[in-house]
Amino acid sequence: MNTLLPILAVFLLANLLITLLRVARGPTPADRLLAALLFGTTGVAILLLLSFATGSAALLDAALVFALLAAISGAAFAQRAWREEQADATHDD
Repeated sequence: MNTLLPILAVFLLANLLITLLRVARGPTPADRLLAALLFGTTGVAILLLLSFATGSAALLDAALVFALLAAISGAAFAQRAWREEQADATHDD
């Protein structure tokens, strides 16, 4: 079982590389945010797998911090996008 966890972590790391391409290409800011959120959740999964594989509590704490940051960044983007959408609607009238 311990050999499976690092293999899964490497697989998820390969997915992160593909996600980085999506972040760079876009085409819209929403697409980039979704890719960045995927990046965050995959990073959390990698840290959790490595935490269980090595027995390190510090990696578990880092995973929790990354999960909180991903949630906050998603909420901040949604709030910003909502304001821009409403500002565009008032300028069109």
